[in-house]
Amino acid sequence: MDRPLIFITNDDGIDAAGLHKLAAIASAYGDVVVGAPASPQSGKSSALTVNGALELISHPSTDDAIRMFSITGTPVDCVKVAMHALLDRRPDLILSGINHGSNAAVNNIYSGTMGAAMEGCIIGIPSIGFSLLDHSPRADFAPMSPFVSDIIRRVLEGGLPHDVCLNVNFPADCTPQGVKVVRAARGHWTEEYRDYTSPHGRPFFWLTGTFHNDEPDNPDTDEYWLKRGYGTIVPIRPDQTASDRIVAVEDMMA
Repeated sequence: MDRPLIFITNDDGIDAAGLHKLAAIASAYGDVVVGAPASPQSGKSSALTVNGALELISHPSTDDAIRMFSITGTPVDCVKVAMHALLDRRPDLILSGINHGSNAAVNNIYSGTMGAAMEGCIIGIPSIGFSLLDHSPRADFAPMSPFVSDIIRRVLEGGLPHDVCLNVNFPADCTPQGVKVVRAARGHWTEEYRDYTSPHGRPFFWLTGTFHNDEPDNPDTDEYWLKRGYGTIVPIRPDQTASDRIVAVEDMMA
């Protein structure tokens, strides 16, 4: 009997330490095929390439259970190209990450990591995005690794609810005290750009900003528990229809 097939991508690119850590963890549970962007693609959400060619590039691997490829596109491109040209059968699980940096709260909307997980969800494959709240290329993934392993095992064994993928985040610089299943905190970014002037006197802007949590004391949210040393799991739906507001909008348009 074939071992489970696990496809892994990310948005930090083929050389990211978090990607290689996730592949090593997942290889204990199945045959792993990595198809990651050839260059960093953070903030690409569910973007895909519509006016350019996509190249599939093979990379060496030191583990027979892991095949490594890069794709010259976005995280969603990676999922689509893998399904079209790379995988010889439908994967049992799609993983994205481990992202260097937070995808909690509103960040999951912008995240290429979660864009890939949602693409997997759209095509009906159990999918999980993993993130560590540490942007350093030398981030320490060891404390979160047992939790990542356990989540992978549980999803392979039990699957996920229909049309749901998981956004999983872990705090940095500590051993997590546990994992909480919660919702994304409500919040927004402020002071999002810094102003500069080029040597030629032209103004330009560089993305920066500070996240403002609108409900910092709410224990129903991911940000609350991440600040207290817990990992968080937020179930995410790609379908963003506000079903509970259809009647209200219908009445307004009547």
